[in-house]
Amino acid sequence: MANEQSGGVMETVKTVVSALLIAGVIRTLFFQPFWIPSGSMKSTLLVGDFLFVNKMAYGYSQYSCPFGICPISGRLFGTEPERGDIIVFRHPTLGVDYIKRLIGLPGDKIQMKDGVLHINGTLAPQVAQKTFVESYGPQGPQRRTPACSNGVVALGNECEKESFVETLPNGVKHTVLNVRKTEGDNTPVYNVPAGHYFFMGDNRDNSVDSRFAQGASGGVGYVPFENLIGRADRVIFSSAGARMLYFWTWRGNRFFKGLD
Repeated sequence: MANEQSGGVMETVKTVVSALLIAGVIRTLFFQPFWIPSGSMKSTLLVGDFLFVNKMAYGYSQYSCPFGICPISGRLFGTEPERGDIIVFRHPTLGVDYIKRLIGLPGDKIQMKDGVLHINGTLAPQVAQKTFVESYGPQGPQRRTPACSNGVVALGNECEKESFVETLPNGVKHTVLNVRKTEGDNTPVYNVPAGHYFFMGDNRDNSVDSRFAQGASGGVGYVPFENLIGRADRVIFSSAGARMLYFWTWRGNRFFKGLD
């Protein structure tokens, strides 16, 4: 009986170890889970969206492994990203993962003028659409409240943002939001160096991104190719509550929602 019990315990241990190894391989080579913590990519991504990042999209670097421990120099099986891709990358100095939209490729000149994006001297046209509206209140585990273009808003009331469809030079169309005039609305010309990329959030006035220099404020600056982790293609599910397991707060209209 003792031997049978010992054998059963060993089989359980082997099963658990095998499952962990398989999960580790999948996470390292194929997909990485990512939980949206902030509103910098609204309305494309909402606080509480859960997705898997496609790590095969651009090949593999040291940051393809958890904690950046892959013994890889440069990038293996590297494939160039496309302008407009939504990408998870390792912050160049802070060691944390960010998710933003790829705006500038190596050699590009990027500038914001009066809140409108210019790429290589040509503006990316914006067409106004229906105002983005959400309920004003604490969002996600960090319990941050959103910024509103309609002034001071009481808890539970409608929080508005101007919404536009922006078209990038390669034809990619996506939604951007505007709240108010900020320092990120008018910038110098950024010359994206070779081997680096320029990222911005879709919620332009609530995004710390490549428009801001790397430093204590969390500015991203230019992101090296090897820091790219993978592409976000689809939301798996979404929770409007403080915890993922609060199923009564799940957003039914975002299950397996494709991303533009």
